[in-house]
Amino acid sequence: MFQMTQTIQLLNEQGEAAPPRLSNVAVYDYSATLPPAQPVTNQQVAEVLFNIATVLTMQQDNPYRIAAYENAARGMMALRTPVAEIIAAGVKLELPGLGERLRRKITELVTTGRMTFYDDLCEESLPEDVRDLMSVAHVGPRTALRLTGHLGIHSVAELWEAAHNRRLREHHGFGPRSEQRLAEGAAIVLQARQMRDEISEDHEGAGETQEAEDGASGASPIAQSANMTDSTSAPAHVAATTSLVA
Repeated sequence: MFQMTQTIQLLNEQGEAAPPRLSNVAVYDYSATLPPAQPVTNQQVAEVLFNIATVLTMQQDNPYRIAAYENAARGMMALRTPVAEIIAAGVKLELPGLGERLRRKITELVTTGRMTFYDDLCEESLPEDVRDLMSVAHVGPRTALRLTGHLGIHSVAELWEAAHNRRLREHHGFGPRSEQRLAEGAAIVLQARQMRDEISEDHEGAGETQEAEDGASGASPIAQSANMTDSTSAPAHVAATTSLVA
């Protein structure tokens, strides 16, 4: 699932910069089950398709199958109309060489914020730490594997620390611009996860309070269920929609 966050500059207790909240950047959520809070963009769909092609290439899969995903990704980047608008209007998505099965996968990604095939492929083919790093925007399978295998970075928090402290630029292929982009992308994921955890904790606390009140009132479980209001069920929905990739 893709989610959006807001921009806030934070400082820790020592007065040092903490990961900022950044706006208008989305990350992929492997655990999402609800429609994305913001429309999935053409660029985001293209990145997922390119990632699939990369993993299939690493597996030495059928070249024609790999080319189909690469061509679909290029077609998506060249598409001038937002793919979310096309699918929402019920119009058939038309891209050069796009088959029906791949069209269904793209539709699933746009309407739900996730693609089952992509999730399964990554889970079967890539270690957990690599998948975690791929939750950061602009980090594909090869970059994630390089970060874990050559730089000893195995989590989003470690990636943010290394990029924020300008340690990535010491390595070939990472310049100041890419380092800043990775720092920003990692910060988005970390702050989104923090927001998710805080909302989840608030919801759990509200649930415990409600249970205590219901127990004190002596209401039966059936009566308690019937008397639940929209305000008590809302946090569960919010927590689900703010879940981000891990």
